[in-house]
Amino acid sequence: MLQDIRENAQGTIAKVIIGLLIVSLSIWGMDAIVGGFSGEPEVATVNGEDITEREFLRVVQLESQRRLSEMDTPDPSLLNEDQIRQDVLDSLIQQEVMTQDAARQGLELSDADIDALITQMPQFQVDGTFNRDRFVSAVRNMGMGVSEFRETMRQQYVVNQIRAGIAQSGVVTDENVAQLLRIQNQTRDFRMTTLSADSVSDEVKVTDADVESYYEENQQAFQQPESVDARYIVLSLEALAETVEISDEQLRDFYEQRSAELAREERRASHILIEGGDNADEIMATIQQRLAEGESFASLAEEFSIDTVSAEQGGDLGFAGRGVYDPAFEDALFALEEGEISDPVSTSFGVHLIRLEDVQRVDPPPLDEVEDELRRELAQREATERFAEVRSELADLAYAADDLTGPAEELGLEVREKSGITRDGGEAPFDHDGLVRQLFSEDVLKDGFNTELIDVGDNMSVVARVAEYHEAQQQPLEEVADEIRTALTRQKTRDALSDRAEAIIADLRSGKSAEELGLEAWQTYEDQSRSNRVLGGAVMSEVFSLQRPDDGGNAYGSVVSEDRVVIVALDEVNEGEVKRDGEEFLQLRGFLASLEGQREYRAYQQYLRDNADVERP
Repeated sequence: MLQDIRENAQGTIAKVIIGLLIVSLSIWGMDAIVGGFSGEPEVATVNGEDITEREFLRVVQLESQRRLSEMDTPDPSLLNEDQIRQDVLDSLIQQEVMTQDAARQGLELSDADIDALITQMPQFQVDGTFNRDRFVSAVRNMGMGVSEFRETMRQQYVVNQIRAGIAQSGVVTDENVAQLLRIQNQTRDFRMTTLSADSVSDEVKVTDADVESYYEENQQAFQQPESVDARYIVLSLEALAETVEISDEQLRDFYEQRSAELAREERRASHILIEGGDNADEIMATIQQRLAEGESFASLAEEFSIDTVSAEQGGDLGFAGRGVYDPAFEDALFALEEGEISDPVSTSFGVHLIRLEDVQRVDPPPLDEVEDELRRELAQREATERFAEVRSELADLAYAADDLTGPAEELGLEVREKSGITRDGGEAPFDHDGLVRQLFSEDVLKDGFNTELIDVGDNMSVVARVAEYHEAQQQPLEEVADEIRTALTRQKTRDALSDRAEAIIADLRSGKSAEELGLEAWQTYEDQSRSNRVLGGAVMSEVFSLQRPDDGGNAYGSVVSEDRVVIVALDEVNEGEVKRDGEEFLQLRGFLASLEGQREYRAYQQYLRDNADVERP
């Protein structure tokens, strides 16, 4: 087994173990922390082995953190704690079942095996050598102790041996693969003709009675949901910066501090650019050798550089400051002394040799030209420093206040208003689920309290209160009559087109021709695959859903939309080509075998779970 570990530590095993421990702390990964805390309260017992409450709560915390990390804007109020606890418990039970099964089969790792595996994992190495400090730090970042990590690896490795053994045993017959390829690569010959909605327009009539009847039968569809009008305060860096006043003295001091930065340095560079590739090093070595032998940089730029514009000027790029060139090019250029030539520099454009021709400094602009910019920067800096303090102060003021006017005045913020917010949300910032949930909570909606201060984005927090509540109400018929009439017209048009298509297909089956039925000429398509996107997915789906026509006959179908119906006549089904020694065949066989192996493993898991003695207090 030890040799097996050594062979796989850099590959599959290492990826599986680290992936299970670090990434997938749900389903399989969130059962990664298992322990043996005897004498502690248990949340479940599996075949006599306890899953402790301490173990369970720890994994619940890790899983909660994992789900928060997947949110664009982490918000603990959006977590379904009951669901997390249920998922964690189910996973821990399944893991314990699999661990016990591995033990029954005699699968285990010795301490020496574990040591060998850990020391060979790249994640714990520095310059190719195992580093204990990195190992301990990584394990602690997972929220685990070293002994727990070792035990988890021991369990996950042996369980993975069972999984791999079963998953790799999946078998699929060549004939099943061939049959699927014949279907997948099948092509069809067919014809189609189209009827527009205008052809049935005289059959489509929507009366006032139809509209009223639809309204009465579908009243739930025409209800305005309950909503609120809200007053709210937004605290953001931008809003806070607007309240910051910068004195003239602060501005002058800041200008003096920034003078060195505002006085830009510009450098005049020349370069020789060649394409990156297998022979780039050889070409660059030739250029460097000829430079060393005394040839001029300009002449070599004209000969070798693929930057034809600068090559005509001997590679001259003119003066430029920072922020103009590729970062790698810029770093190399600003590290040179005047007249010095760089080592080869690789960028997305190719490989460069850079020569520094000249350096010049541009004096800082006068204060009045940059005054507005510097004031904004100073205000932004001060707002950044004060944001956490003001956020805490706003949270306290809003919690204690009966409205938002007092907190807003005290902090120099604006009270804004937004109307028509439903339980599904509204315009920003009420597109944030946590804020909307608080707005419709009993304390806020019925008792008139302010919401908590909710973080709705980076450096942006909101506190709100309900200004007015609007109950759900039925929209009057006159407001929705036009909407209903339009919907009924569309539906009746589709129905009429569908009826017309059925009648036409019945006549075609009876032997009548398209000309006799007054249809547009058939459009013919031969040897078309199911992946044809030109005719649209709906048409191709209908073509390939039709049964194979009898010899000399046709199969008919139709595709109805709001503005037309397409009638399809299937002429021929052409069997797909199958190359049993081809790459497509081999790949599909491997894929199907993998699916079968995974199915068998899931069935094996379920069998063990169904036969386990599981007790939950």
